[in-house]
Amino acid sequence: MQYQGVLKKMQTGLQDTVQYYLDFNNDVLNMNQLLNKSITISFEKYQCMSCAKDKQLYRQGFCKSCFYDAPQAGEWIMHPEKSTAHLGIEDRDLEFEKQAQLQPHIVYLALSSNIKVGVTRKKQVPTRWIDQGASKALPIVEVPNRYLAGIAEVALKNYVADKTNWRAMLKNEVPDEDLMAKKEELIGYLPEEIKEYTLAQEKEYVLNFPVEQYPVKLKSLNLTKTPEYTGVLKGIKGQYLIFEDQTVFNVRNNEGVVVSLSVN
Repeated sequence: MQYQGVLKKMQTGLQDTVQYYLDFNNDVLNMNQLLNKSITISFEKYQCMSCAKDKQLYRQGFCKSCFYDAPQAGEWIMHPEKSTAHLGIEDRDLEFEKQAQLQPHIVYLALSSNIKVGVTRKKQVPTRWIDQGASKALPIVEVPNRYLAGIAEVALKNYVADKTNWRAMLKNEVPDEDLMAKKEELIGYLPEEIKEYTLAQEKEYVLNFPVEQYPVKLKSLNLTKTPEYTGVLKGIKGQYLIFEDQTVFNVRNNEGVVVSLSVN
């Protein structure tokens, strides 16, 4: 069977084992059902996630002009502490920014390669942790806007990482860490205006990914350099497809790429 469409990050569902879905416009593939099957991915063209034009992608699925103009690519996306909608100050589109920034946000600890601190909109729980390939996650605080979450994250990343080692995550080289103990240690470092939002005892989320074989050495698939690739799918973790020959493919990093996908 063959499918074609523009890549978007895989949709997910939290069950005993995380379920993954690839949305190809008129077709939705349950990727878990493709484990142990040979699939071919072929590059077709680009389609910017904002203007939809066939233009070379620059970052985050956007062409260069849209990356610097589209409200969905504002700097506050990657740097929540730079959010200004709570002050009524526009970055690119104030109405869009109000909708995105002025809603409950969670500051959390996640264990994907090592303990890291992060920020997500409350409605993105647990999707955000699945996308990062976290085996465990624990909310720390819930705040009413993105700015407050950002300044909390900035304070805490002086004491804990704020990035995932994606290679260790994919190899499953993850130490056993006590997130609850780390939370208690970090609470004292929160800014004073954040401490009132500290969450009481929260349950620890545990995530199980559909991986039958973890890679030992990693080869990252770049469709612009290798426009057609065939491999046997052995696992899915984070937003990565893991193949039998140690090749890994980051679906999210290829948003905006139009591909053909065939199940052999």
